[in-house]
Amino acid sequence: MTHVEAQSAGAYPLAGKRVWVAGHRGMVGSAIVRRLVAENCEVLTAGRKELDLTRQQDVEAWVEKNRPQAAFVAAAKVGGILANDTYPATFLYDNLIIEANIIKAAHDFDVEKVLFLGSSCIYPKLAPQPISEDALLTGPLEPTNEWYAIAKIAGIKLCQAYRRQYGRDFISAMPTNLYGPGDNFDLNSSHVMPALIRKAHEAKEQGLSEITVWGTGTPRREFLHVEDCADACVHLMKVYSGEGHVNVGFGSDITILDLTRLVCDIVGFKGKIVHDLSKPDGTPRKLMSSERLAELGWRPSISLERGIADTYKAFLATLS
Repeated sequence: MTHVEAQSAGAYPLAGKRVWVAGHRGMVGSAIVRRLVAENCEVLTAGRKELDLTRQQDVEAWVEKNRPQAAFVAAAKVGGILANDTYPATFLYDNLIIEANIIKAAHDFDVEKVLFLGSSCIYPKLAPQPISEDALLTGPLEPTNEWYAIAKIAGIKLCQAYRRQYGRDFISAMPTNLYGPGDNFDLNSSHVMPALIRKAHEAKEQGLSEITVWGTGTPRREFLHVEDCADACVHLMKVYSGEGHVNVGFGSDITILDLTRLVCDIVGFKGKIVHDLSKPDGTPRKLMSSERLAELGWRPSISLERGIADTYKAFLATLS
């Protein structure tokens, strides 16, 4: 089946459906909830006090009671290089158990369609650039976040397995590095974009002459605004029905140093950028191919400059 055939085979209007967003308090989940307002569907959510996604019986009971017809699996234990490296068991176990509980319950209680959200870290550290979906499992992973990556790969395969064994319409989307409102700005556990925004802001406020970035600044990264990601996920839920996972990317990348300069410019920090060479760079480059998604009729609309400004505004709102 070609991607175009998969598109027509996968037509799934969300209007009138009961749609569960698992992980609705997270950056991606909350963006999907906002995006679904335009779809005229009933959005189902469950907070942590109501539902512990790591407990299989609780998940099954909730799905049986609420009977969603579609589900976005955006729930995950997430963090940056430091967090992944420090808590490998937590990142592997929690993510495995959360996705397994949701996907199995979706099968057991006849959820019509599921979209599982992964991460670009599923790909080999030295995958050819830009990274196509076919690069999965073709080489060693980046060691600093392999625990999270392995859990996400298992989620992709679990969706494929239920599709093969039971004919379930379970699909997977792999977003690139995401940023935007609702991001984690804690310097001990955040990703590079929110960390840079906070560092630049605090340096400006404190009148510092410089800020420090990890590593050499030469690695290249791709960044997608979370509202674009949510829009792409809703698009895929409506039009795509295929076994293969689909990359969700911006289409171009930037060096960490140039990103730092851009963030400093938008935040208004005028000082110097210095490098902590004792810290790791991570993967040299990670740009995903978004050709499959483009074939399915979707492209991003939020520029990096506009997105960073939007995220800085959201960060400032958390301080008030």
